[in-house]
Order: sequence, then C-alpha cells, then structure tokens
Amino acid sequence: MESAEIRRRWLSFFEERGHAVVPSASLIADDPTLLLVNAGMVPFKPYFLGEVKPPAQRLTSVQKCVRTPDIEEVGKTTRHGTFFQMCGNFSFGDYFKEGAITYAWELLTSSVADGGYGLEPEKLWITVYLDDDEAEQIWREKIGVPAERIQRLGKKDNFWSMGVPGPCGPCSEINYDRGPEFGVEGGPAVNDERYVEIWNLVFMQFERGAGENKEDFPILGDLPSKNIDTGLGLERLAMILQGVQNMYETDTLRVVMDKATELTGVRYGAAQDSDVSMRVVADHIRTSAMLIGDGVTPGNEGRGYVLRRIMRRAIRNMRLMGATGPVVLDLIGVVIDTMGLQYPELVTDRKRIETVALAEEAAFLKALKGGTNILDTAISETKAAGGSVLAGDKAFLLHDTWGFPIDLTLEMASEQGLSVDEPGFRRLMQEQRDKAKADARAKKTGHADLSAYREVADHSGETEFTGYGSTEGESTIVGLLVDGVSSPAASEGDEVEIVLDRSPFYAEGGGQLADQGRIKLHSGAVVQIRDVQKPVPGVHVHKGVVQVGEVTVGASAYAVIDVKRRRAIARAHSATHLTHQALRDALGPTAAQAGSENSPGRFRFDFGSPNAVPGTVLTDVEQKINDVLARELDVTAEVMSIDEAKKQGAIAEFGEKYGERVRVVTIGDFSKELCGGTHVGNTAQLGLVKLLGESSIGSGVRRVEALVGVDAYNFLAKEHTVVAQLQELVKGRPEELPEKIASMLGKLKDAEKEIEKFRAEKVLQAAAGLVAGAQDVRGVAVVTGQVPDGTGADDLRKLVLDVRGRVPGDRPVVVALFTVASGRPLTVIATNEAARERGLKAGDLVRAAAKTLGGGGGGKPDVAQGGGQNPDAIGEAIGAVERLVGETA
Repeated sequence: MESAEIRRRWLSFFEERGHAVVPSASLIADDPTLLLVNAGMVPFKPYFLGEVKPPAQRLTSVQKCVRTPDIEEVGKTTRHGTFFQMCGNFSFGDYFKEGAITYAWELLTSSVADGGYGLEPEKLWITVYLDDDEAEQIWREKIGVPAERIQRLGKKDNFWSMGVPGPCGPCSEINYDRGPEFGVEGGPAVNDERYVEIWNLVFMQFERGAGENKEDFPILGDLPSKNIDTGLGLERLAMILQGVQNMYETDTLRVVMDKATELTGVRYGAAQDSDVSMRVVADHIRTSAMLIGDGVTPGNEGRGYVLRRIMRRAIRNMRLMGATGPVVLDLIGVVIDTMGLQYPELVTDRKRIETVALAEEAAFLKALKGGTNILDTAISETKAAGGSVLAGDKAFLLHDTWGFPIDLTLEMASEQGLSVDEPGFRRLMQEQRDKAKADARAKKTGHADLSAYREVADHSGETEFTGYGSTEGESTIVGLLVDGVSSPAASEGDEVEIVLDRSPFYAEGGGQLADQGRIKLHSGAVVQIRDVQKPVPGVHVHKGVVQVGEVTVGASAYAVIDVKRRRAIARAHSATHLTHQALRDALGPTAAQAGSENSPGRFRFDFGSPNAVPGTVLTDVEQKINDVLARELDVTAEVMSIDEAKKQGAIAEFGEKYGERVRVVTIGDFSKELCGGTHVGNTAQLGLVKLLGESSIGSGVRRVEALVGVDAYNFLAKEHTVVAQLQELVKGRPEELPEKIASMLGKLKDAEKEIEKFRAEKVLQAAAGLVAGAQDVRGVAVVTGQVPDGTGADDLRKLVLDVRGRVPGDRPVVVALFTVASGRPLTVIATNEAARERGLKAGDLVRAAAKTLGGGGGGKPDVAQGGGQNPDAIGEAIGAVERLVGETA
C-alpha cells in the first residue's frame, strides 16, 4: 500500500466517523517556542491549552513534521530521519478511552477491502501506563487482546505531557511484531526493534504542575474536560504494509535513492559508506522540498539555517558518491512527483521550489570550492603547528563567510584526523545572535510571562478590533500589567501594558507596523501608546507610558490612534500589494512574497528570485504600479471561507497561518490577497510610488525598498536638486550628465594611474641604494630599512622582490622593508633559496616583526607580509628581524 493511500484511508475513516478533516498546517510553527512543527499535535496545542476554541469536538489530520536535534545521526542508522508524517485523531470533550481504542483497532485490523489497513490482530501488542486499569480492561474485555500481549510501562514510556504545567495523561501504545528475524521475543518492553510502535493513544485527563524533568512532576487533579490526542507514524506503517526492512526502503524515500543511483552509479546496499550517503541524500532532499514548499528559504538563522544545513549536507554526500555537477533539480523533481500525490501544492509550486533549491545548490558549489581551500589551509596550518583541534574562529569564518554548516566543517576536519573547537564556534555564534534575539523577544512580549496575557484572555475574552471602520472609540480597560506583572492600577510615569475590550489600534502583524496614539480615561488620565502586539491569539496588548493621572482596571477609556501615521502605513501596505502583483507579472509566480514591512511612507518587500532583478525590469515594475494609481482603482476587503478565497485566486503569504474564515483585500482587477492589514480606499490616495532599488538578503531571496506618497515626492525633489547642482558643475543638460561624468571619471582614473606609475618608479629607484647598504649577519646579506610613508603594500612588495633579485643567487639574502600606510606600520619580508636552506623563512621573520609592531602576519617561506598598530616600533621590529637571522643562520 503506497503512502498516499495510507493517508487517504486515514482521513476517510475518521471523516466517516464524524471528524472534521483539518489540512496539515505549515511546517513553519505558529509557536514562539518552536522553529518548525515537530509533532502532529502542535497545531492543536492552543485547543488543548484552552487558548482557542476548537472548530469541532472531533478533528483528524495528517500533519507534516520535521525534527532536527540529531541531523548528524541521519544516515548512520536506518532509524533516524528529519521529515515524517503524523496521522492524528483528536477529541475535545467527546469520546475518551473506549472510543479511541475502538477506532484504532478497527482501522488497523479491518480488511483492505473494507477500508482498513489489514494488519493481523495476533501481531499487535499493547502497552498501557502502570496504573491505567481502565485502558487495560478495555483492551482485554472489549477488544479481546490476550492479557499476555498487554504490557504495563512506567512514566518514561507511557505517560504524556507538554513538558510544562498543563494537560497530561497516560498513554496506550500499539506495537507491531515484525518477527523473530528482528530479535528476541518478549514484547515491546523487551525489544522495540522487533516490536515497533505504530500508534500512540494519549488520554488527556489530568493537570500537572511544575517539575524538574519529564517524569518528576505532581498531578494537580482532573481536567474539567477529558481529551484524546493520538498519533500514528505514517512512515512506520508504510514500512510494515510495504514489507520492507526500514523507512528508507518505503516508496517516498526509495525513489530518491534510485535517482541518486542513476546520477552517481552507486547502488544502495553496495557499501556501508555509500549507504550512509544514500540515506542522507534521500532524507535531506525530501525534507528540503517540503520546507521550501512551505515557504522556508535557505539562510544563516533559524529555520533557514536548518534548510541550508540539510541541503548542503545532501549535496556534499552526492559529491562523495561521485557526482560532479548539479544534482538538486533531478532529486527535488522525484520528491515533488511522489509527495505531490499527498500534497498537490508541491506540484503547483514546482517552479518556485526548484528555483530556490537550484539557487542554493549553485551558491553552495561556489562556496564549497572557495571554502574548501580556506579549510584545507586552516587544516594544514593546524597540523604544521602540531595541533589536533581546528580553532573555533576558523569554523566560524567558514560558516559566516562561506556558508559552511558546522557539521560539514566537523565532517571534513574529521576526515583529516582533526576535531573542531565547537565550544569556541558556538560562543562566537551565540554572541552574534544574542542581541537580535533579545531585542525581538522584548518587542513581542515585553517583560511579561505569556501566562499573564492568557489570564486576561480567559477572564475577558478576545479584543474586538474596530480599526477597519474607525480610528477612535469608547472602550474598557480589562487588563493592566506593570513591569510584566498584572496590577490593579498604574501611576504617572509607569511603563504599562494595557488590554482593552475593544480597540481601534492595529496590532503589529502581517508585515504592518502597529498603530500609535493615546488612551484617555474619563478620570483625565492619559496613556501614550507607542506599540501594540498580540503575544497570545486575539489579545491586543497596548504598550506605553502613563503621562497623566492614574490608570485602573475596569476604567472606561477612549482610544485614539495617530491618524496621520495610520494613513501613511495604509498607503505603504496597499503599495506592497501592488508591488507584489507587478513583480509576479514581470518575473512569474516564483516571485512569491517572503516577508515585508510596512511603515509610515515606506515599505520593504521580500520575494523569491534566484537572480538580481535587472534595472530595466524594476523600472517597468515601477511604471506599472504608478499606472495602476492613475487608474483610481477601488480597494475593498471581504471576509470569506479559505476555500472560496482560493477559488477566487487570492494570493496567500508563505508562513502565515489562516483560519477557516479569511479576509481578502482586492485592488480593482489588479490584485487579490489574503490580508488582515489596513489599506487605502482607492489607489489614487497613494499619490506616487518610488522603488529605491533591490538587493539580495539571502539565497534565492531579494528585497525591494520603496517610498510612497509625500515621502516619494520628497525623495524625487531632492534628486532634482542634486541634478540641478550637477548641471551647474559640468555645464550640461540633464540627459548629458551620465556621459560627461563618465568622461570626467575616466580622466581622473587615467591621472591616478600615472601618479601610481610615478610613485612606483620612485620607490624602485631606491633599490640600488638599499642593496649597497646590506649588512652581513653570519654570512647572510640582510637588507632592512624604512621607505617613505604612504607606500602601498603592492609597491612595497615589488621593491622587496626587486632588492632580493639584485643580490647574487648563491649568497643567502633576507630583505625586510617597512613603511607606514594610513597610520599603521606595514612590512614585507623576502628570502632567497640559499637563505631558506639555512632555515630562514619569510613567514617566521614576519611574525617576529609583526609581534613587535603589535599585530600579526604570515605567508609563504619565500615572501610574507604583516602589519601592526604601533608605527613607532619599526626600529625595534628591524632589530627583531636581524636578531632572529643571527640566531637561525
């Protein structure tokens, strides 16, 4: 049975039994604690925590999941993988243990002809929690499983919680006996390789408190409503139903390995090393396709780094198997063909997925060439110094400059017999990330624990947003936090976070910055609002400072936004939609939105593109946008079902989570997008849009920045003034400026070349005098000295080599010359072959000199360069070189 059929049967079975089918959520987790969805229940977490009411009491889904804590283990065994699909059925206060157990048994053991999976009942073993007599009784008495095939296990194996205070409960797992060829008998308590867990039934019936670890926490009592959360691993069931040894031999992974064989000539099963590479490629390529399909793009942070890491690991393993050219297009293609049977959007987005993947492959192949040279040099230097550990700063340089994932550096260093200073690398990475992460956390959640916001939501409900139709209005303060702690009141000067029952303030989201303004209390108190966020769904938190009076919970208030700011942001947001559509018209659907920020009078828009957008294309896009403004198209918004929005062709942003009802913003006949932001009423209100340019912000992602309205006019006015000033300077018309300025720059460049040539000749004229002043140090001709300040590194190097060439080749010679350039000392040292035979190496001499100068340097044995911080130490540095020659020669 193919994986797509397993998925179809699951959803059909539960839909027929009253469950609403929920499409798989994006792999991009809508959870600040997760980079990626790593379990089937993650999208349902708000329902279990009581933050959001579920759309129905019975739900079912097949959820895409990615787990990445053990990426380096993938391929080494057949059990580790990053991408998997979790089939789940969920009950919120409806059926409980008996219902969940009955459904599971029926689906697994019903015949294939009757819509089941057709597993032999006698091969199924059951585990229950130690004291869960109820579950054990249901399995034995209602289902008829013999007592000898039911085992009781402890909290570690058969008790579930989220790892934090909240819902928890015992589990019951269904395991399949694969037979004696997989190990000794005795059930899952003895051998989990033979008795493979395929389905876990979680009975959420208790509330837990805080604890030290997974097993050590108190049970506070029963939940008011008992829930069911189950998960069946699709890949594990496919392994059983397809009669293969492991998940890598199932249909959706085997095709990738077959394609890898076609591209490299290496057959799976031929050798241990190549088998590891095959499994790495199969797993990582499939995961990459699924991540890109959900809008993740390769980068150096967060989920983008996860994607980059696994893609580059897959590409390198293909090269280890003998691939010499690009391979990603072929490999990604078979994933889309196979997984597209389950996720049709992969086929629809094929072009975009392929474009992003190809761009990352091209970038990595280029980086691999340059970075490998850097790594080889670092390895050679480490070995030459007698070391066995590659420095952390070298690994960081490879990551930061060449995009080498640390595991790639670890693998390549290990192949050369070296380890890597991982703590040093991690420290440098952490230093780079800490500030940005701290700023982001402070912005989104202030200083409060999320539970404080949830308490307000539980007590007062969600904030009603009135800002689509009004910019001010009456409201009531239903929540107040001071320094992150709930408080009944706040005084003048306090930094506060206020929750209103209804508010015209737009909370930051969808790329649109938050409104600012004031909240005025009937008592006369005034709060200046500078930011609005939604730390938990549905709750608008207004952040600001009490300017006058005292603020109290329950007080009536009047909220007023900064209308001028709102209108400027609305213009920017509408312009973003126009830019998105114009770019898609020019570049195709691969120019999908990858992020945006709409601020007063300006915006930035990120989109997918493997290459820079030509200036002529950008000009055409800008022209098209402004043509739309002149057409005076109405901008309208309508709430509809997600299915209806898709039928109408509305564009959705990757990574955004949408509910069953969505808001669609339509701009005439030009643009239609899912959007919760605020907009103008007509395109004529934008006035003018000026694109400032585009640039790369990551592999396969470009960024356009632009100005709107008055800001665009002011920019053009300044440009006009600059053009007028240039006209006056060069005495020409505007259209003549490029040619005249190019001519002037050409003449300037020619003059600089002449000056450089004169300076070089003057420097080289000193060569004869320097040779004449050579000292004899233990039979070695030593030429030292300081040349005029301002001599460049290239000229100094030419002079040193010229001086060395003037000394007869049979006599050992060391030339060490110094200068001061841009306020810093610089030295170049050269030796001839006769000197090197005496043990005199330029690199050693430069290091001695540079150390005296307060810097560093290096190079080859025949010529090396260094520098420092202290020009006054040049005389001392010359002495250090002469002493080292005397000690070595």
